[in-house]
Amino acid sequence: MFFSRRVLSVVPLLAMLAGCSIGGGDSRSARNVSDEVRRPGLNSPEVRQCLVDLGQSGVRFQVLDDRSFGGGCSARGAVKLLDIGTPVTNLGAMTCPLASRFAGWVRYGVVPASRQLLGSEVVRVESFGTYSCRGVNGVASNRLSEHASANAVDIAAFVLADGRRISVKADWNSPDPATRRFLRTIHSSACRRFQTVLSPDYNAAHHDHFHMDMGRGPFCR
Repeated sequence: MFFSRRVLSVVPLLAMLAGCSIGGGDSRSARNVSDEVRRPGLNSPEVRQCLVDLGQSGVRFQVLDDRSFGGGCSARGAVKLLDIGTPVTNLGAMTCPLASRFAGWVRYGVVPASRQLLGSEVVRVESFGTYSCRGVNGVASNRLSEHASANAVDIAAFVLADGRRISVKADWNSPDPATRRFLRTIHSSACRRFQTVLSPDYNAAHHDHFHMDMGRGPFCR
């Protein structure tokens, strides 16, 4: 496997990076810092097995060093997806379980649904990103978002081979039945793979994207 030597040689960098910070982290609660420490790192058995499984699935990815950014924010046991068969924009660090579920969702949920329901191939998935050191709903909070530990991804739109762009913001309530059905079908598919999936039906903060994470759950809305 192309990543095996890298995994075996990685030494967690928590001590070196303890002074690093992105965003004002002093207000984060002790509970959040504790959660960061407990999240599995690259040398944990579960992450090692996840990396093996991800590699065997045919996905190309880069293994990332364990990092802590202060204020409870971290990226541990994370990878960067390079090629899952369909281009995806703006992907950064993702925990290995999140990356694995996401690649499977695009391959076996999104792509087949677009062929069947829209009659065209998805050629690009547009995301709002993965890691971000912030609170829930993007505001300052004692409760960190799953994005703060690279454990969430937000998906905004899908570009088709025939030139159409299907966006969550514009098309969740589209007058076109096939477009509405496509978005609801892949939303349901996501709910079977991720712990939490949020859509425009959840609240106004999610009017323009699907939020998907591997945190607490299951919760699908």
